[in-house]
Amino acid sequence: MDDFVQKAIHGDKEAFISAIDKCTPILYKLGYKLGINDEDTGDAMQDTILAAYEKIWTLKNPEYFKTWLIRIFINRCNSIRKKNKKIISIDNLKDTMSVNDRDHNDNLELNEAINNLSYDYKTVIVLYYIMGFTIKEMCSILDKKEGTIKSQLSRARNELRKFYKVSEEA
Repeated sequence: MDDFVQKAIHGDKEAFISAIDKCTPILYKLGYKLGINDEDTGDAMQDTILAAYEKIWTLKNPEYFKTWLIRIFINRCNSIRKKNKKIISIDNLKDTMSVNDRDHNDNLELNEAINNLSYDYKTVIVLYYIMGFTIKEMCSILDKKEGTIKSQLSRARNELRKFYKVSEEA
C-alpha cells in the first residue's frame, strides 16, 4: 500500500483510489463498532476521503497513511456524534453481532457494556480490542500521549468490570 500512497502524494489519482479502497472496510467497521449508524458512517467516510484527498500532500510518511486516515475518520465521527447526540438502543445492538457468535447472550451483554461506556472509553476499547491497534498506533490516531491512552484503557476496563458486577448481582 505504501507504493500507492507514495504515488498519491505526488498527485496520482488512481493510486489514491487504490489506497482508499484498501482502507474503507476498516473505516466502515470502526464506525459500526463505535455505534455510528450506516448513513452517518457513510457521511463520515465521504468527508474523510475528501479531506484526505485535499491534504494527502501533507502526509510525510506513507506508512502512516492508514492511521492518518483513521484519525480523520474518528474526528468526523466525533463531529457527527456531537451534532446528532444519538443514543444506541438495545435493539440496535442485536444488529452488530456476527452470525457466527458462539454465545449470543454473552455478546449481547458485552455490546451493551461497551455501549454504556463514554465515547472516549468506547473508542479506545474498540480500537484496541476489536480493531487490533497497538497503543502506539492509537496515540497517532487519537493524537494523545501514551499515558493518556493507557489510562483511558484502564478506566474503560474498570467500567466494564463494574458493569459485569452489577449485571451479575441483578
